[in-house]
This record gives sequence, C-alpha cells and structure tokens, in this order.
Amino acid sequence: MSEKKEKNGKTVSKTAIAIFSIAIGICSAGAAAQGANTWRCGNTYSDQPCEGGRTVKVDDRRSDEDRRAADAGTRSAQTQADRMERNRLSLEKAAHDRDQRAAREARSAALAERRLAMAEQRERDRARKEANAPRKSSLSFSSSPGADAPERKKKKRKSAD
Repeated sequence: MSEKKEKNGKTVSKTAIAIFSIAIGICSAGAAAQGANTWRCGNTYSDQPCEGGRTVKVDDRRSDEDRRAADAGTRSAQTQADRMERNRLSLEKAAHDRDQRAAREARSAALAERRLAMAEQRERDRARKEANAPRKSSLSFSSSPGADAPERKKKKRKSAD
C-alpha cells in the first residue's frame, strides 16, 4: 500500500488516492441526494458547471457496510502514514545529528592539524635560527697567561725501581 507512482512529475501514493476517492464519494453522495449534478473541471470537482467541464455520475451504490469498511481502511491507512512519518522524521533527525557531530569532529581535527603544523614551523624556525647564530668558544682566553686557567696538578711518575 506504500507503493508510489510517478504522475505529471508528482509522486502520488495509493493511500492519498484512496483518501481522495473516499472524500469525493462522500461529497458526491450529498450532492446526489440533493439531485444536483457534479462537474469535473480539469482535476477538480464542483457542483457548478465550468468551461470545458463534464458532468460526472456520482451515485454511490455501496452498502453501509462497504462504506464503513472503506472508512476503516482509510483510518488504518492514515494511522500507518502517521507512524511512517514519525519514523522518517526520527531517522532524519538522527542523520542530521550524526552529520553535525562529524562536522564538529572534522573542524576539531583540522584545527589540531593547523596547531601541529604551526608548532612544527616554529620548531624549524628556532632550529634554523640556532644553527645560524655565532657559536661561543669553548675555551676562555684572557690577557695574562694562566691568570684564569685553573691550576693543574702534575702527576707523579712512578719510578722504575
């Protein structure tokens, strides 16, 4: 009952057709009781004639039991349609939430990647600056010989006795 047909670029479900048919039947039953004609004007029905309209026979020969069964079928179809709509909406909400979460995670990952790239660039710049800086001498020289030099103890040689 949930099959859909393509008609004039619009999607029409069997449920909608059934509801529309029942509504027309109910409207036409009242008009037939009054002895009025029903006119079809394109895709609409009216109790007044229109240009290019045709009269439609609207006598409903169904029994009361058939009408009640049709009404019960319509109510059942509407209940099922409402349930399906709630299900679709919940699935759409879950998909939207999932997409939003993925987008947040992607933004967070991109930000972390940019921070890491900037930190690596700063480290390369620091290393390049350090490599280009003049190096300090490891020995210290002063104007007087031995003034700043620490005194060294001479090792005693062992005698060959």
